[in-house]
Amino acid sequence: MVTLKDIAKECKVSFSTVSKALKGSREISEETIQFIQKKAAEMGYHPNLAARTLRTNRTNNIGVIFEDKTKAGFQHQYFAKIISGLQTTAQEKGYDITFTSKDESSNYDYYNHVKGRNFDGVAILAANFNDPGITRLVQSEIPTVTLDYFYDNNHTAIMSDNKKGMTELTEYVLSMGHKKIAMIHGEDTLVTKERIQIFKEVCAKHGVQIPNEYFAQGLYHDPITSSEATNIFLDLPDPPTCIFYPDDYSSLGGIRIINGHKLELGKDISIVGYDGIMLTSLMIPPLTTYEQNGFEIGKTMGEALIKNIEDGDNFKSQQIMITGRLLKGGSVKKI
Repeated sequence: MVTLKDIAKECKVSFSTVSKALKGSREISEETIQFIQKKAAEMGYHPNLAARTLRTNRTNNIGVIFEDKTKAGFQHQYFAKIISGLQTTAQEKGYDITFTSKDESSNYDYYNHVKGRNFDGVAILAANFNDPGITRLVQSEIPTVTLDYFYDNNHTAIMSDNKKGMTELTEYVLSMGHKKIAMIHGEDTLVTKERIQIFKEVCAKHGVQIPNEYFAQGLYHDPITSSEATNIFLDLPDPPTCIFYPDDYSSLGGIRIINGHKLELGKDISIVGYDGIMLTSLMIPPLTTYEQNGFEIGKTMGEALIKNIEDGDNFKSQQIMITGRLLKGGSVKKI
C-alpha cells in the first residue's frame, strides 16, 4: 500500500506538504498541488478513510438537509446552483456531502440521524426552521449552517440579501410608472414575510397603497398556484398592471394564463420574478427579475461549515449576507 511517506520521498517534499496537496489546501501553490496529486495517482495511492477517521475523529462527510415541498429536487434551478457551490467547496476541502430529509408526516429525529451517520456537520438549505427537530440539531454540539434563517449569535447563517432584492425590484417597477401592483408570495416563511414587508414599505414611501385583493399566497417553485392567483388578479374589476411572482419558475404559470387571456407580456401586462434562473432569461421578452447569487451562497455555506468543523471551539459564528443584482428584462412596460 502506498503511503504519504512514500509520496513525500518520491516528490522530495515533506510529509505535511503531501498531506496539504492531497487536500487541495491553498497554503501551497497550485503547481505543487497538481504535481503531487499527479504523482500520487501514478503511484496508485488511495486514501485510507478508516485510518483518517480514527486519526482526526472526522468522517469528512457533510449532511445536507433539503426539504423540498414541490418535489423538484435538482430540477430546482436556484437550489441547484447553491448545491453546486456547496459541493465544489466540499470537494476542494476533501469532504463528501450526503442528502437527508424527511416526510412531512413522519416523526423524524434529525439529531439522532445525524449522530448515527457520523456527519461532521450539517448544511440546512430548506426546512421548517421552527421544527423542534431542526431546532435541537442547530442548538446541539454538531456544527451547522443555515440558509436564510438566523437563530442567534451562536449560530452561523448565510443570507441572500432579500432587502436589497425586493427594494430594487419594487423601485424599478414604480419608476416605470406602475401603481396598481399585485403580489403573489410564497408560503409563510421568514423570507416571505421579509419580502412582503419590504414591498409594502417601498410602495408606501412612494405614496402607493396596495389593496388586500392585490395579495395572494402561492408556493415557491410552483406554477400551478401562481396560475390560479394570476387568474384571480386578471378577473378583478380593476386588475393590476404589474404582478410580482414568488420566483422565476412560478412566473411560468402566470405567463400561461396571461397568454390565455390574449394579453401580450410586457405590453398589456407586466410581471417580475425572483432568482434569475437561466430559463426565464431566454424568454421573449426576457423576465425582469432579481438574480440571487446561488453558487456563491452555496460556496460560502460550505466554507463557513467546514471552518466550524475544523476550528472547533475557536470558530466564531457569524451572519453573512450575499448580494445579487437586478436584471431589467422586457417584461415590465413603461406606463
